[in-house]
Amino acid sequence: YLQGRELFTQDLYAGADPAYRVRVRLVSTEAWHTLFARNMFIRPQTEDLAGFVPDYVILHAPNMQADPATDGVRSGTAIAVSFTERMVVIAGSEYGGEIKKSIFGVMNWKLPAEGVLPMHCSANVGRTTDGSPGDVALFFGLSGTGKTTLSSDPNRPLIGDDEHGWGPNGVFNFEGGCYAKVINLSQEAEPEIWAASHRFGAVLENVVLREDHSADLNDASLTENTRSAYPIDFIGNVVPGGLGGHPQNVVFLSADAFGVLPPLSRLSREQMMYFFLSGFTAKIPGTEQGVTDPEPTFSTCFGAPFMPRHPGEYARLLAEKVEASGAKVSRE
Repeated sequence: YLQGRELFTQDLYAGADPAYRVRVRLVSTEAWHTLFARNMFIRPQTEDLAGFVPDYVILHAPNMQADPATDGVRSGTAIAVSFTERMVVIAGSEYGGEIKKSIFGVMNWKLPAEGVLPMHCSANVGRTTDGSPGDVALFFGLSGTGKTTLSSDPNRPLIGDDEHGWGPNGVFNFEGGCYAKVINLSQEAEPEIWAASHRFGAVLENVVLREDHSADLNDASLTENTRSAYPIDFIGNVVPGGLGGHPQNVVFLSADAFGVLPPLSRLSREQMMYFFLSGFTAKIPGTEQGVTDPEPTFSTCFGAPFMPRHPGEYARLLAEKVEASGAKVSRE
């Protein structure tokens, strides 16, 4: 399918810590998806590109329809990952998130064997007056539960908004950008995300444009799952390099729409393991097609579709990291 077509290529990194970094090459038929990847992954220095050899290659053909009869798939859409071939094939889906989430799955496969916990969470760090390291906080949750909003705190520099690793030296961002929901986004309520989404180079996905080409962030006629993908340095309040220390606070964002749990709960070790493995949350309208009212759901480790190993491996690593760091764990 790709043979003879105009193609766009980017060589990028996943993982701010060089010791656990994955080199990614995207080959796509679409220019805007290539810009999306450049925004969302970490951009190498120019001098590093000359000898760049990818660990994983993404072949991206969003307008190609897979054939269930010959390709062994269930529909025209396929996101296939081979850890043996170190290759990802994306077909039949124009959703930009498939590009970043495919490599998130790669990191979730690779890192536990190296003693690193991969996490579907955002992370920020407190400010200090004496220049010493501030307190790192993690926010676990599914899309729509508030990871990006809560971590984009003007008083706490942002490490990253969605995917991180927790290794021997602390927390590190997998990405070099942010992927924020922007439905009904206002400049007053979330000024940093609003400003970043209106800068040249940001990719607006599913957002309706007015006749003057300005973005109507209140228009949900296509979907409520409207998105903005922008480089993390579009936000001024960030941690340079995407590295932080060991967390002092870990928060599970359940988005409990039913009042089953207290609004804020400190968790014991056993409760932490239970909620991490069960991944209780609520599907919020706008995050998935067909969801019009809150629905209870469970997503193991708050990211089940992207966790190829047994859930117990991730839970064991989380318990080890929390016990070693003395972090406090709560559910909100």
